[in-house]
Amino acid sequence: MANLQSYAYPGVGELTRETMHYSQAIRVGDNVFVSGQGGWDRKTMEIKESLKEEVDKAFENVDHALKHAGSKGWSQVYRIVTYHTDIKSTSDFVIQNFKRWLPNHQPTWTMIGVKELGLETMHIEVEVQAYDEEGAAEARKAKDAVA
Repeated sequence: MANLQSYAYPGVGELTRETMHYSQAIRVGDNVFVSGQGGWDRKTMEIKESLKEEVDKAFENVDHALKHAGSKGWSQVYRIVTYHTDIKSTSDFVIQNFKRWLPNHQPTWTMIGVKELGLETMHIEVEVQAYDEEGAAEARKAKDAVA
């Protein structure tokens, strides 16, 4: 799918693109699809120690991935999927982040409990879809300018 624009932010994004062969975000028309983001430091891939900090960082990483792909961030998110190794311990922190990052709208949300995630120390992963008509037009202009 060479015609789709993919994005890998500096640090962990570039590392995972090189070593695991996937992108942090992809534009499909007016939509931005963001791969599951954990509560990692984007330079070192270290997971935050407290669950609250880990969840907070995962949400920050989603915002970073969206903006790196030319989106305005959380305000354009319409679908969220969260993966939890312990739903009871993390769901309240997720809801707190919804209220922080999404104060003016309520997207759809699917919460899934899993045995484990991609890194041994991960407890949460957040995957989103965003609608970004304006950013898509800009991305098309940039792509046409290169072609």
